[in-house]
Amino acid sequence: MSDAVEADHADAALVLEYELDAPPEKVWRAVTIPALRQRWLPDADLAGAEPESSVAGEEVRYRLRESEPPFRESHVTFRIEPNEAGGTRFRIIQVACDARRPLPRAANSNGRWLMRAA
Repeated sequence: MSDAVEADHADAALVLEYELDAPPEKVWRAVTIPALRQRWLPDADLAGAEPESSVAGEEVRYRLRESEPPFRESHVTFRIEPNEAGGTRFRIIQVACDARRPLPRAANSNGRWLMRAA
C-alpha cells in the first residue's frame, strides 16, 4: 500500500492513492454496500450516505457534510481500477462543493493586500 498524494485535476482539494492487495470487485463492495462501508468507515459522516453518482465497478461519489459548524460540504469520490499486481489501485478524491470560492485568508498572512492597508 502506498500513500501517494497528488493533484488529480485543477480543483481537487485532496487526492489519496493506495495500492491494495484485494481484487477490485472486493474493494467496490466495501465502498458501495452500506453495512460494509460502515465497518470500514466507522462513525464517519460518509458511512450512511447514499451515492450521488457511480460508474459500476469503477467510481462512486458521495456528498459529505461535516456534523459540526461550519458544516462544510464536499464530494468524496472513490475510484477503483485493477493494478499490475492483480490487486487494486484505489483513489480517494475529496473536493469542496464550492471549490471556485477562494479559501478565507488568515488575518496574519502578511499578504500583499494586508501590507497595502497598513
